[in-house]
Amino acid sequence: MMFVRSVMIPKNKAYVVQHTDCLKDVLHKMEEYQIDGMPVVNGSKYGGLVTLNKIYKAFFESSLTRDDFLSSTLAGDVATYKEDFIDEEEVFEKTFLTVKDRPLVAVVDREGDLTGIVTRYDVIEQFQSAFGMKKKGVRISFSASEAEGRIARLAEIAKQFHENIISLATFDETDKFVRRIVMKVEKQQNIDKFVQKLESSGFRVLDIKED
Repeated sequence: MMFVRSVMIPKNKAYVVQHTDCLKDVLHKMEEYQIDGMPVVNGSKYGGLVTLNKIYKAFFESSLTRDDFLSSTLAGDVATYKEDFIDEEEVFEKTFLTVKDRPLVAVVDREGDLTGIVTRYDVIEQFQSAFGMKKKGVRISFSASEAEGRIARLAEIAKQFHENIISLATFDETDKFVRRIVMKVEKQQNIDKFVQKLESSGFRVLDIKED
């Protein structure tokens, strides 16, 4: 199990703005660091996120000129997600849904202090790693019943054929008694025999693809 603390960028290595910083300075930092958002703090306390989308939206809803708006509006004025953050002890999977509509999620402790961030890029990187997308191999998609011990049986077969499993993921099927399994293994000469053993052991192979 992976926790947020193991993948987050700590506060001292993250780009952060104070709630009193004007948006002109905030945009300058975003352009300089080529990022779409930053956490806003009041001292050490978390005060929300400032994002490019929110800045643009606030400007178009204002009656100010661009220069006046950027000079007179503060980061704290447009900060969003003030009550929407994550704890470093949370499981990492929780960030998948959190970052779908923002460039990052803040990591905040029980005292309300910002301790770090997890960016959308970090989440995608971990997703790619979990599915073994950066390693070459053979991806086998198959279905199996929800019978107890199916994953253990799969591991036994892989061990029997000396298969090196790169990644393994399971998904719900429409039939509640069936699960779809996607496994990526290193390419070996005995892959055909391995697949035959899977099928004879009750696993229904759906697709085999080398990538």
